[in-house]
Amino acid sequence: MRFGLLNLFHSRSCFNLYLLLLLSITSAKQSRSKFDEYQQIQNSLQRGWNTWNTSSVIQHVLLPHGFAINLAFKQHYFLEEQYLDAALIGRREKNAEIIRPGPHTYNGSYTQLEIQWEGLDANIETAHVENDLVILISPKSIPKDRIKVVIESGMLWNRPGNLSREKDWLKATCPGETIKVYSTSEPVDNDPYLDVKTPYLAVWLSGEIGISTGEKRTLSQIKRALAYQKDLMNSESEKFGDLADAYIAVQSGIAWNLIYEPKFDRVVSTVGRLWNEEYGGFCTFGWDNFFLAYMTGLADRDLAIANVMEHLHGKTEEGFIPNDNRGNGSKSFDRSQPPVGSIMVKEVYKRYPEKWFIEATFNDLLEWNRWWHRARVNEGLLSYGSSPAKNPFNEPVFETKTAAGYESGMDDSPMYIDVPFNKKKHTLELQDVGLNSLYISDCRALAEMAAIIGRDKEQNELENRANHYTSKMEYLWSEGFGAYLNYRTDADSLSKRVSPTIFYPLLAQAGDKKQKDRILEHYYNPDEFYGEWMLPSTTRNDPLFEHQRYWKGAIWPPLNFLTYLSLRQAGYYDAATELSEKSLNLIMTEWNRKGYVSENYSAITGTGDDERLSSDRFHSWGALFGIMAFIENGFLPKPETSIQ
Repeated sequence: MRFGLLNLFHSRSCFNLYLLLLLSITSAKQSRSKFDEYQQIQNSLQRGWNTWNTSSVIQHVLLPHGFAINLAFKQHYFLEEQYLDAALIGRREKNAEIIRPGPHTYNGSYTQLEIQWEGLDANIETAHVENDLVILISPKSIPKDRIKVVIESGMLWNRPGNLSREKDWLKATCPGETIKVYSTSEPVDNDPYLDVKTPYLAVWLSGEIGISTGEKRTLSQIKRALAYQKDLMNSESEKFGDLADAYIAVQSGIAWNLIYEPKFDRVVSTVGRLWNEEYGGFCTFGWDNFFLAYMTGLADRDLAIANVMEHLHGKTEEGFIPNDNRGNGSKSFDRSQPPVGSIMVKEVYKRYPEKWFIEATFNDLLEWNRWWHRARVNEGLLSYGSSPAKNPFNEPVFETKTAAGYESGMDDSPMYIDVPFNKKKHTLELQDVGLNSLYISDCRALAEMAAIIGRDKEQNELENRANHYTSKMEYLWSEGFGAYLNYRTDADSLSKRVSPTIFYPLLAQAGDKKQKDRILEHYYNPDEFYGEWMLPSTTRNDPLFEHQRYWKGAIWPPLNFLTYLSLRQAGYYDAATELSEKSLNLIMTEWNRKGYVSENYSAITGTGDDERLSSDRFHSWGALFGIMAFIENGFLPKPETSIQ
């Protein structure tokens, strides 16, 4: 079971325990921001029913109490009966449940998914009715072998509460509130062999099943509530005109992976629940989570700000944002990931221009910026690497080429084949065009933020650093190739094995107009990046392109998105628009086909489930393929413009 222990205390002692629990949570938080504005944001987010628990998308939890309604299914056979008490999107194990996710609002006011498992084939919808929750389970067919739906109750994360069952309803007594849970179907009490450790209701799946909290509702009442919230969701999406369906896809691609994270008492976006499961409860990634913050800013100020703040709270003692931050207490103490933080925070601020937000984030971003200059300079320019560091969890890749690849965010890119890792320098022997370009852009974005809050000294420092690296970048220019190329410091040569990072110098504003035009030629070259499905993560004429496995040719959301920003920065709006349209086609084709928002897509077939891929079927940064269209249509600030 995935429930916390029950605390069966009398109401007064239960309330006292609740106060003590709140105090302990507060003291255990990650150096939470001192800004009152941010405390109010988290307090606001941690309210109401949602799929808060990372363990299952068919469990709904009421915050702040931690009371859960968990949907489980028992498949009856003559032998070897099966029980499903948790479901996640994208599992691939034999006989695993198959989830096709549908719409999911950020606040959980409406959700819809389809589930297949054993003989089960059903649609599940949920909606809010003020402070209550309603659920409708609609089987597409009645299975030959009967199935029970088990409505389990639970108190999560050791939250105080008393659970009980009356004759045909469940009751949760929480501090200051009592929650009642009803079903439209008659309970079945002929099966004492359910492995359930809390009060539950079991009903036969012989037709539609309605579940409601607060008061007993009929199927008709539940359906009206669902229709009302679905209409509200559609009305919200229609504000985006022709992008209404894309808005639902982008929001759902992120909302299904939005969780309450109890270790640090926070609501935070994650890239995927399967990753959270593997990494000990939650996982935030170095560049992924800054992208998630930016995307949530399209429609949700609180969530955008919370995602930035919580990600920055995970920085290491050395001051950098780690490659990954894990629920089991481990993190990448040796390595970071591409420096996109200030670029994305600047855009969130442009959407929600609140000075306190810059004041709350600036020092952490500055510390990370300085770390790159201190830890990753390799003969004058930056290289990805892995530093000597404590390794309490004995992660085997510290101070290896593999770890340096992880820091690049492009793990096994062909750009790094045959490039050695220098243990004395703690870097790859490769001055990286993409890294230096992003770093210059990070310096410039952070300098703009410094100006907003009157940090003149730091503004001057950052502008000088941006100019320094921009000047150094000219050593990477290849007149013959017509682009800035990675430089092999071990072999004293430029490398012509390239990826879409070749376009990032446009974002850094490196080079003159003639150089930028030469770079753009590579975008339109069908032997390199141009085509129906783009941008491939290596050129189409690379010998590894046909593999399409991971960074060997597949299309990746951050590469398209950062290239899009680069094209706009240089004024190549036609190319940027085309890339936006082709990216939107990628996500919407898969969303409409299978409900996928994939980690990466095939540059040969345009699908997210091509057998050649190594791709999580539901990975929130896949929504980057859709977000560019909202910039194109003026729903987000133009990224090429300054804060001023």
